[in-house]
Amino acid sequence: MLNAVITWSLRHRLAVILAAIALSVAGLWAFRRLPIDAFPDTTPVQVQINAVAPALSPVEIERQITAPVEQAISGLPGLEEVRSLSRFGLSQVTVRFEDDTDIYLARQVVLERLQTVALPPGIERPRLGPVATGLGEVLHYVVTGKGVPLGELRAVHDWVIAPQLRSVRGVAEVNTWGGDERQIQVLVDPAELTARGLSLDDLAGALQRNNANVGGGNLDQAGETLLIQGIGIATRARDIEEIVVAAKAGAPIRVRDVARVVEGREIRRGAVTADGQGEVVLGLGFMLMGENSHDVTTRLKARLDEVKKSLPPGVDVAVVYDRTELIDRVLATVKRNLLEGALLVVAVLFAFLGNLRAGLIVASAIPLSMLFAGSLMLRAGVAGSLMSLGAIDFGLIVDSSVIMVENSVRRLSEDRTDRSAADVVRDASLEVRRPTLFGELIIMVVYLPILALEGAEGKLFRPMALTVIFALLGSMILSVTLMPALASLLLPRRPSEREGAIARLLRRAYLPVLRGALRFRWAVLAGAALLLANAAFLATRLGAEFVPRLREGTIVANTVRLSGVSVGESIRYGTQIERVLVDRFPDEVERVWTRTGTAEVATDPMGLEVSDVFITLRPRERWKRAAAQDELVQAMEAELAGLPGMRVIYTQPIELRLNEMTAGIRSDLGVKLFGDDLDTLKQKAREIEAALRKIPGAADVVTEQITGQPVLEIEVDRDAIARHGIAAADVLEVVESLGGREVGQIQDGERRFPVALRIDDRYREDPASIGRILVASAGGERIPLARLAKIRTVEGPAAIQREWAKRRIVVQANVRGRDVGSYVDEARARLDREVELPPGYYVRFGGQFEHLERAEARLLVVVPIALGLILLLLHVTYGRLLDAVRVFTGVPFAAVGGVVALWLRGLPFSISAGVGFVALSGVAVLGDMVLVSTLRQLVAAGVPVRRAIELAAERRLRPVLMTAMVASLGFVPMAWSTGVGAEVQRPLATVVIGGVISSTLLTLLVLPALYSV
Repeated sequence: MLNAVITWSLRHRLAVILAAIALSVAGLWAFRRLPIDAFPDTTPVQVQINAVAPALSPVEIERQITAPVEQAISGLPGLEEVRSLSRFGLSQVTVRFEDDTDIYLARQVVLERLQTVALPPGIERPRLGPVATGLGEVLHYVVTGKGVPLGELRAVHDWVIAPQLRSVRGVAEVNTWGGDERQIQVLVDPAELTARGLSLDDLAGALQRNNANVGGGNLDQAGETLLIQGIGIATRARDIEEIVVAAKAGAPIRVRDVARVVEGREIRRGAVTADGQGEVVLGLGFMLMGENSHDVTTRLKARLDEVKKSLPPGVDVAVVYDRTELIDRVLATVKRNLLEGALLVVAVLFAFLGNLRAGLIVASAIPLSMLFAGSLMLRAGVAGSLMSLGAIDFGLIVDSSVIMVENSVRRLSEDRTDRSAADVVRDASLEVRRPTLFGELIIMVVYLPILALEGAEGKLFRPMALTVIFALLGSMILSVTLMPALASLLLPRRPSEREGAIARLLRRAYLPVLRGALRFRWAVLAGAALLLANAAFLATRLGAEFVPRLREGTIVANTVRLSGVSVGESIRYGTQIERVLVDRFPDEVERVWTRTGTAEVATDPMGLEVSDVFITLRPRERWKRAAAQDELVQAMEAELAGLPGMRVIYTQPIELRLNEMTAGIRSDLGVKLFGDDLDTLKQKAREIEAALRKIPGAADVVTEQITGQPVLEIEVDRDAIARHGIAAADVLEVVESLGGREVGQIQDGERRFPVALRIDDRYREDPASIGRILVASAGGERIPLARLAKIRTVEGPAAIQREWAKRRIVVQANVRGRDVGSYVDEARARLDREVELPPGYYVRFGGQFEHLERAEARLLVVVPIALGLILLLLHVTYGRLLDAVRVFTGVPFAAVGGVVALWLRGLPFSISAGVGFVALSGVAVLGDMVLVSTLRQLVAAGVPVRRAIELAAERRLRPVLMTAMVASLGFVPMAWSTGVGAEVQRPLATVVIGGVISSTLLTLLVLPALYSV
């Protein structure tokens, strides 16, 4: 079949060239439509369920909302994990499904189950979070205004800015964080109310009955239809004041007689400050799942520029975080690495081939293969990113074309007959078709294990494997079609095969060494075996981590203070941190803003004691206090160490969001302790934290706060209310009104604001004031609340975390200066020795290393299968198991170089490095196949084995060195790049470069010695 393809291509050269042009056009069109992002989205298929009950404590949230929701959604098809968070006023349940579940089907089945949940009266139905992923938070902007109240800034964002941004194509949600959410408050005076013989229920009922619009259908009159509309809704505070509550002795009692109507704000669950200048309103733009983040962010910014024209005087909007900046910086790194790699590959081609036309023919395979890959990437839904486009080695792409064209140049220069160039090129192509084709197939086969990875690691590396396979497929097709056609058209009939100076020098140096290796073949083989043994030992000392941390160019400092801290204190502390950073790092910090608590849509629920300080950085060439991001983090840590009363964990925006969404953990490692009693959980978590701190490499070790929240507990005294004939509901409605009961809405044009009934502030200044509030009995007696209930201050939970309906507490830690894998191994051993758990309590480890363990387990199964397929392909190629095994020895010898390269550079084993080893196993056998194929041809022609080995090695020195050098040099820019995103590529490139060097030495020295035995 291959013979027919090559022959047809040489007979129909014009058609082949036209097809290549058509391929280029299709590829260019595909790349213009290809989704672009910084790196693949690893978020699992999950649905967030949020329920808000503004005045309920965490324990009541858990009991009344979280537990019923968890029970309702259990047993859903494809369910993998259910975890929940219960905080003051908020319940969030996160439901994770299997990766192949359609997100909209998942949301539908969750919604169906939620309809069956019975919640207490007055609590809103749970709502689903936006259809977004961990990479969906693409835009942050702040709304500011000098002298403009926070309530007005919040209203401008909610009613002017957000509606226009939500209409942008690809936007899932526009969220609001911070500011004052305007609320019309009816501040009731309990004394006045009871003096007039009224209850809180009477007042609430009056407000609800006197604030509405209704429709009365229509009225036909004189051939005309009139619509009937009843208007009774309040449009201003004065309308509410005039509402009649009751009438006594013919005199109306109005709302203003028993209460004050003021403009206030809802209970605050979050706040935002910026640049040390005080409070602002933060807007968050979320991208719809599956959209192009670069395009969506660009459209959002364009619409935001339009929105600015319609803002009230004095109000301004400024973008502080823009995902396109990270994407552009990552893509700039990718483009630079690809361009530099391509230039190095082309330079090697020219240097070794010594023929400009031949070099250009081979080099043309690079863009054409990439365009072919782009077309398939678009069809397969693979986005262009650091892990797809950034992991391509042009050396691998041109390997088959190098061998094909090099052999054509050699045969044309040696041919002394009158045959046409097409016939000579045909024979040359057929001579090497089998090793080149099977070499490409083998490289593609070794990428199959990567396609078998699951979870986050699969989503991270599968795009890379698919892109490389697509590019190699294009290269393979081009090598048997376009390359022979171009070679027959462009190469001269008898080219002067002038080897470059480098090639001649290497040949002269190589031949004596080869003869020595053949003479002392047993010593060479023994030395090779010793190298293998040493590399195997060295591999056990490398350590392990999931993937190197991508430096995003933005830092997030997650700060935790004592539970129970007020909003005002959190704002003051956040502003102080911002001022320190702005003053001490003027050359490094561009913008800094702090998110405290929870946004309107609880995509990232935090307590008021928790803040995320976002720090965007200036270009690195302007930095003075640090040369790298890690050094800058250490400098910031030192500056903030003097601020008392808080703990800080340093991370990055996307990293923080992904960790939070996938594991509910905000750091590299989370030790999850499960149990029932919160006090026991807290005690044992402290022991775990102390054990983790003792392990070298531990950083930012912190136990999440689940207790320490001061609670004013008002417990109904049933004996007391029985004596006075007062129902518990009458007491509890007073307690509920301390926080506020929503009783309607006020309409201000298109804007709507809630109306809440609340006890006046002078009755809620302290516990004693609350105890003096009077409650009326059925007989008209007025009893102080303190005589009807026990009022005491206790310590309650600040948050309750659950997983599969089991309470948990998490001890989090980042790992610095060592690999995560060895840290976890040591942590497990230490916890087993030092922490004794009560019956029913158990520990689970979460965080990044979970992905590493799962990937290693999967690779241990699929990599041997792939290696077996390589051996099978080699056997099919040569028909002899012995030859197949000889060529296969290139795989372990390539691994030797990869291990040594990682050790020399101080890099631990990671999934990135593992992918490099997988790719290397395919590259390693290509040069061996070229050499062994020529050797077999010479032996079949009757040449003695020893002489055949020397002739084959000399004749194939140039293609072997060329394929090795282009494969390794294509990765050199990636290995030494310092641009954004280079951290992820560095282990992969390092492994391939080191492995190619060692496998080339095997091909040129050990393989001939092995063949001569």
